[in-house]
Amino acid sequence: MGLLALGVEPGDVVITSTLTFAATANSIVYAGAEPYFIDVDPATGNLDPELLACALTELGSNGERIGAIIPVDLLGKAANYTKIERLAQRFQVPILADAAESLGASHRGRAAGSFGRASIVSFNGNKIMTTSGGGMLLSREREVIDNARYLSTQARQPVRHYEHVDIGFNYRLSNILAALGRAQLSRLDEMIARRRDIRDRYRELFAAVPGVQIFGGEYDREDNCWLTAILVDPEITGWTAIDLCEALDAEGIESRPLWKPMHLQPIFADARGNISGAAQRLYETGLTLPSGSAMTQTQFERVLERLRAFVDRAGRP
Repeated sequence: MGLLALGVEPGDVVITSTLTFAATANSIVYAGAEPYFIDVDPATGNLDPELLACALTELGSNGERIGAIIPVDLLGKAANYTKIERLAQRFQVPILADAAESLGASHRGRAAGSFGRASIVSFNGNKIMTTSGGGMLLSREREVIDNARYLSTQARQPVRHYEHVDIGFNYRLSNILAALGRAQLSRLDEMIARRRDIRDRYRELFAAVPGVQIFGGEYDREDNCWLTAILVDPEITGWTAIDLCEALDAEGIESRPLWKPMHLQPIFADARGNISGAAQRLYETGLTLPSGSAMTQTQFERVLERLRAFVDRAGRP
């Protein structure tokens, strides 16, 4: 809805981060545009502004129409919108911010979801607050919202009979789910605080483990701590992120690698992009750990116990 409301047309190029969930790239394809993938800053996992500048220059010099830039706020860390907005203004390309994972986070004191001409947040069941599914499109521009609302309600004309001059969609959130979301929103600060406590406990545990670090830890002051991930250097630890993942899985504890980059997905194998290799390294060395604010203290202590047991066992000669 956001891309269409911003005027993205078939044949346009839409630039986005390669380190994201497929839904970001799929939305570009739904709009009939071509996804162009940019690699990431290895410290944050977010779109690299320097690589973005190169892509904008190259595509512009080729006379290609760039329909939009979609930065992605990875794991609740807002992208560097200070630099990205400056580039978007210079090249006159609209920003649609993918804040699916970053509700409650901020960038330089400004709330995630408030950047660009429009932004989206997700209320999927695994997000920091949820309506069990769906999400929200945000914009300060009345025209963008009116256009999206029109398209998301089957593009019905304002007449008594059913009249359609555009292809529409049924992308509405029900009133019941919206009410659930309002109740969750009232608890957002509480849920963020709980997840931050969880991250601090993980940080304390792994501080004594050479070769393991909290992903993006030095940048988490404005993070919403949606998911806590670690980066594992197997040359130092003697074990890999996948080794730990499999050990936790054997105990019935779920963990997952970071997103597999879009440029490595079979469906996007032929897509263009500006790739440095940073996203692939994060995918190969990163692991997200149980981070939900609904975990009981007993459940969380069990996770910590299993992590300590693995680290102790793996560190023995």
